[in-house]
Amino acid sequence: MQKSVHDYSNSCCAPSRIAHESDPTSTQNILTDTGDDGNLSAAVPIPGGPGLVGTNSPAIVEDGEGPMRTTRIKAISIDRSVVTNARFKEFVDATGYVTEAETLGSSFCFFKHLPKLTGKTQAVVSAEWWRIVDGANWRLINGPNTQDAWHADHPVVHVSWHDANAYAKWSGGRLPTEAEWEHAARGGLGDIRFPWGDEEPDDTGFFPCNIWQGRFPANNTERDGYAATAPAKSYDPNGYGLFNMAGNVWEWTSEPFKVRSLKKSVQAFHADRKGFKLLKGGSFLCHISYCYRYRIAARTGNSANSSTSHQGFRLVYEG
Repeated sequence: MQKSVHDYSNSCCAPSRIAHESDPTSTQNILTDTGDDGNLSAAVPIPGGPGLVGTNSPAIVEDGEGPMRTTRIKAISIDRSVVTNARFKEFVDATGYVTEAETLGSSFCFFKHLPKLTGKTQAVVSAEWWRIVDGANWRLINGPNTQDAWHADHPVVHVSWHDANAYAKWSGGRLPTEAEWEHAARGGLGDIRFPWGDEEPDDTGFFPCNIWQGRFPANNTERDGYAATAPAKSYDPNGYGLFNMAGNVWEWTSEPFKVRSLKKSVQAFHADRKGFKLLKGGSFLCHISYCYRYRIAARTGNSANSSTSHQGFRLVYEG
């Protein structure tokens, strides 16, 4: 098996492979769908019309969150949830597809989730909670001998942008644009911060999505019931019936990660991210004190061949 080249970006929430060629106490209703109910599994129509992208109150200016702009969105359908392990397995079983993490022989994992018997792993500089783990992939989420971490109804992870597009081609869909993703995430509510509105999640009683509680990265209290991914159809859906548009796993989009700024400091910050692809939505590792990127307007990027234990995708369909 070919080993990956150990050359990585130190992004805090999206470690990159640089290419060279519990007990829930939430006051929210946490839903879990473990079956194949057609009404929950099917893609849902999203109306076209004016759509908002970005925000006029950016929290992370260097990510290019602002200013807000209006664009016209064509009517589409979008998956109610991100693609699950079960759905991805159908694709692999039908085609024999091998993911990039499997081909390269490694992927990025969160250090707290590694088994105690895991040997030495290489940390990402300035984001040491990320480790490159030999043998980690969509089947073995935290590396060798971690079959128990795989759940059919959870999001598929350790999938690169290339992997997501391969699945999309097979299934007849495509990755969404940033504008389509934000339009869907807003659920018809317009200029809101989160898919449910503007109320901030907290560490004590309001858990509308799967993010971190406690002090990152040392202590996750898991007050929302999850240390890592939650089922793909968890928590209350938004106004369009979409699950987990904030938190749980980052979602690949079809677009490059670009920052619209003439400031030299911002351009310099992103100098090593050329060619990256855009991700939206945040993940189970986000927290307001560390990575406030589970807002609708928030964004990050990663190289197209990178895979992690907190990146997945959902698809859109024409018409």
